[in-house]
Amino acid sequence: MFELDLRSRSPVYEQLVEKFKELIINNVMKPDEQLPAVRVLAGELTVNPNTIQKAYRELEHRGYIYSVPGKGSFVRPAVPGNNAAKLRTLEEELSRIVSEMLYLGSTPQEIITRIKTQLAKGEGGKLDD
Repeated sequence: MFELDLRSRSPVYEQLVEKFKELIINNVMKPDEQLPAVRVLAGELTVNPNTIQKAYRELEHRGYIYSVPGKGSFVRPAVPGNNAAKLRTLEEELSRIVSEMLYLGSTPQEIITRIKTQLAKGEGGKLDD
């Protein structure tokens, strides 16, 4: 499914969280799709099952997955309108990124073009000018 960098300063469970978030956000993993069983994934990645469980708990806490006792963990469908705090955090991050791009010499128009390109990737090419 993916590889982990065991030499990274980032803990393994955080790497797992980021990898799963990326798969979910990019719609590689679909809503209500089951995540690999903890023991199976631990065996494939040769990490402790507790590490996988910790990553799954963190993903659940952040609202990306849900658990069904006795069945496993599943990708949570996106719920529009219930994400105000997360959207504020992302907006702050976007502000930081735009400021850094300006500092590095990008023009406002170049930044807008890059944002439109990203929107086209995520929205199947639909842009509202």
